[in-house]
Amino acid sequence: MDTAQAIEEKFRALEGRLDEATLRLWVATEARSLGRGGVSLVAKAAGVSRTTVYAGLAEIEAASKSKVQRSASIAPTAITRRVRAAGAGRKKLTDTNVGLLDALDALVEPTSRGDPMSPLRWTCKSTTRLAAELNLMGHAVSQRTVCDLLAQMNYSLQSVRKTREGSQNPDRDAQFHHIAQAVAQFQKQHQPVISVDTKKKELIGDFKNAGREWRPQGEPEEVRVHDFIDPELGKVNPYGVYDVTANEGWVSVGIDHDTAEFAVQSIRRWWLEMGKPLYPKAKRLLITADCGGSNGYRVRLWRLQLQHLANETGLSVQVCHFPPGTSKWNKIEHRMFCHITNNWRGRPLLSRQTVVQLIGSVTTAQGLRVRAGLDENQYEAGVKVSDEELSVVRIERDAFHGEWNYRIRPSTQT
Repeated sequence: MDTAQAIEEKFRALEGRLDEATLRLWVATEARSLGRGGVSLVAKAAGVSRTTVYAGLAEIEAASKSKVQRSASIAPTAITRRVRAAGAGRKKLTDTNVGLLDALDALVEPTSRGDPMSPLRWTCKSTTRLAAELNLMGHAVSQRTVCDLLAQMNYSLQSVRKTREGSQNPDRDAQFHHIAQAVAQFQKQHQPVISVDTKKKELIGDFKNAGREWRPQGEPEEVRVHDFIDPELGKVNPYGVYDVTANEGWVSVGIDHDTAEFAVQSIRRWWLEMGKPLYPKAKRLLITADCGGSNGYRVRLWRLQLQHLANETGLSVQVCHFPPGTSKWNKIEHRMFCHITNNWRGRPLLSRQTVVQLIGSVTTAQGLRVRAGLDENQYEAGVKVSDEELSVVRIERDAFHGEWNYRIRPSTQT
């Protein structure tokens, strides 16, 4: 039995034997014994207002200071009686002010309540401002009363939620199934499957990083007030490669442009550092990637660089792109990148090596292992691939959405 249930049972047992004054002292005593949060807990369990509990606490405090003994007023054998006559006391504000709830409802949700000209449509709807507007409309209420009324009307503080993905391709779900089947087939044949993507660019230097970390009280790590890029340290582009089967990952921390050449170089480094030792007999490689960015399905340089990778490794490279607007379903996002972000929360990324070390130290209870390396190569942006250069790519497109699903075979393969 939790504390709230225990107090509720006490209240039910004493309810018929306590007058209002004694009840007020009892709930105040219970709240004081519970400490922080006791007022709200007792008020809810006993069905009284917080104001009543605070009034009881004030009476106890006054009695304590004047050393007045009130033992007789809280005797368990007291006869049930009321201080006030039946029906006495202040009426509920919603009973005396008939239009109050409708007026508050229209202020909180003006567009859905048919009031597009509401004064609060374009401003923050704080309880203080809501109370001020209601008072201007002739409804005398306080900010505290507005809080209680909103709770009574089943309103709560909420943030916006990302759920709308925009226009969807009619074959969106079918492409998901196509990717799932390809992944299952490769895993069954013990061939490598990787998920790739570029993580958000990060400022290097003593800049604020989102999140909090345990530190001695009153000693937060001091960082710059403004996030102006440091001309010497610049930014880094972490490009990740996540092995879906082995639950391992590689991140190349680039210091130049995020291009298709950089993306494929990151995959190459993963293969040499982690993939080849783990899959020595591999003949094929499956890459799942977003539709856009440096590894987008329309990027010519991406296909050309994959051809170079296939020629060097002897692997037949198969690529499956997620439909537009569905990048959050890419495995790397919620199996690796989220843990990297969590690992450096609240810490300024003071140097490139700091980024590499923080990424390389990521672990999870599910056994995720991540390695990272700095890529100091320069990658030219805006490289144009001619039709002649593209003609060397040995690309084979699937019958289903060949622009999203294709394989590139090594030039030396017969």
